[in-house]
Amino acid sequence: METSTGILEIWLVRHGETTRSVVREVAGWSDPPLTERGRREAGALADRLASVDFDGVWASDLVRALETARLAWGEPVPDRRLRELNFGDLEGLPFAEVDEATRDAVLQFREFAAPGGESLEDLERRLESFLSGLPPGRHLLFVHGGVIRALTRRLGLDRFLPTGSLVAVDWTNRRILFVEEPPAASPVFDPSGD
Repeated sequence: METSTGILEIWLVRHGETTRSVVREVAGWSDPPLTERGRREAGALADRLASVDFDGVWASDLVRALETARLAWGEPVPDRRLRELNFGDLEGLPFAEVDEATRDAVLQFREFAAPGGESLEDLERRLESFLSGLPPGRHLLFVHGGVIRALTRRLGLDRFLPTGSLVAVDWTNRRILFVEEPPAASPVFDPSGD
């Protein structure tokens, strides 16, 4: 598979299941490890990704994204701009204990600002800063559910994907190329910023 000259194509992998997502706790910038299931989800991507040539392989600098990258591909270049939304005062809370208005705002994923953390606009600026520095070509990014949703929601994919999912985007022409979810996906829980 080759990309056309001048096209920026990004392949986005959502990291595997974590210890926080299992218990439905908010985990934006906190750093929970992958569960055994999360490690299997990451490993299941290895064959799919091995057949593709990438011009760069990047990951959020958080453990769950780095470990997913190492199991699915190899050593990525870490970049903190690829981190999940900073949920500030909500970090570590069970999602069920977050007030209803805030929970609804997270689930809607529009004009949200975490108390003591970042806004969705802040996250989008961080991501644009990263993407604007990438040269044309095909780049593989190991990231988080909120990152994927922030990048794809205006392209018609406005939902949180299960852990271990893969999405390819023609960023130059702003279109989704494909979405692949694991066959036995864990229940989607991303209000945690996981």
